[in-house]
Amino acid sequence: MAQYELLLPKMGESVAEATVIKWVKQPGDSIDLDDTILEIATDKVDSEVPSPVAGKLVKQLFAADEVAQVGDVIAIIETEGGEDATTKAPVAEKPIAEEKIETIPGIEQLPSENANVATDFSASERFYSPLVKSIAAQENISLAELDAIKGSGADGRLTKDDLLVYIADKNNGESILKTKTVVLTPPAPPTSQIVENKVSSAPVVNKTSTTSVSGGDEIIEMDRMRKLIADHMVMSKTTSPHVTSFVEADVTNMVLWRNKVKNSFEKRENEKITFTPIFVEAVAKAIKDFPMINVSVNGTQIIKKRDINIGMAAALPSGNLIVPVIRNADQLNLVGLTKAVNDLAARARNSKLKPDETQGGTFTLTNVGSFGNVMGTPIINQPQVAILAVGAIKKKPAVLETEHGDVIAIRHMMFLSLSYDHRVVDGSLGGMFVRRVADYLESWDLNREI
Repeated sequence: MAQYELLLPKMGESVAEATVIKWVKQPGDSIDLDDTILEIATDKVDSEVPSPVAGKLVKQLFAADEVAQVGDVIAIIETEGGEDATTKAPVAEKPIAEEKIETIPGIEQLPSENANVATDFSASERFYSPLVKSIAAQENISLAELDAIKGSGADGRLTKDDLLVYIADKNNGESILKTKTVVLTPPAPPTSQIVENKVSSAPVVNKTSTTSVSGGDEIIEMDRMRKLIADHMVMSKTTSPHVTSFVEADVTNMVLWRNKVKNSFEKRENEKITFTPIFVEAVAKAIKDFPMINVSVNGTQIIKKRDINIGMAAALPSGNLIVPVIRNADQLNLVGLTKAVNDLAARARNSKLKPDETQGGTFTLTNVGSFGNVMGTPIINQPQVAILAVGAIKKKPAVLETEHGDVIAIRHMMFLSLSYDHRVVDGSLGGMFVRRVADYLESWDLNREI
């Protein structure tokens, strides 16, 4: 008999660790090839770890809720072979291409503190995940600050949640480091000063005020994904000044065209065509017309993205949302977009997405119309600078201009709402972009071949 060391596999270029959610197999259980041994979670998606060998599970080296690094031995499997073996963490097929960074006229290019923070991480004996490093660089948090923040992870590891809490407190003028300095000050202040300190610290106490719960109320603990979503939304609102512009579009031709081709398309491609790939195509075209929507912000620098990677918000059975990304959406035709949309949506609902498939987005599309809403004011998916919400398509009376004069007709109408980061996207750019998306949808060719 031989013992096989199962390593935590590599799950993407930027994924360095994962949390053990649940062990599917217990010590003593027999395992067939490709049987799921455990479920893990990264900061983006939940995944299953299959067994590359057949045998018997001997030992679990990480308990539920513990964090393992890529390459760690997470389990021991007893096999029929004659030699001990170890699994190899898969090597990424191709490194992610570097982003093209353009210097934007009118923006002073200052030496970035972020670069200094990144190069200084090697000076610390403490481990920091790529996600923590990225957030620290974005918020200009020095290595000294990071080292001083107490971590709640295994062996005192600093987690994303720890860092986001620190940033929130720091933005509110309640830096954890300053608080520690006050606590360690040895001289006892006079009584008058104690009173002043109590008054000034009152808002801090109020922040954690208790909520009244009656006997009929139910207390529900947030699951892991909901906590991540909550942190990400709060961070986005504190990072970007949000502005939303609205446009109402007449999408009658688009609706009539889809109704005409959907049956033949499904027979030919074995895929259902929804409105989502049509929206994605229009967004990709509008981004080419207005490339300054396809940017991110790094301090005083605007990073203009080379690729057009469009994220689409997908609802999960749990009620949470996840945003898989269609890479190079501008290079796909409508058939390719339809297949990409259907594939990502199906695997998102079944928790089969890979971590890399939720990363690298440069713009996000969310369909609030799927819930019967006519419009919404979505929150920007950082580090992007804009997100488009499409509402429900409703039949309405509308005024049409004809060669014989104006007439009132029943049309298929839809609202589009674009939320954008007012630091770098002004009302003119935001308004023109969402209007251009509507123009592409309104000018849909009823005779288009697919």
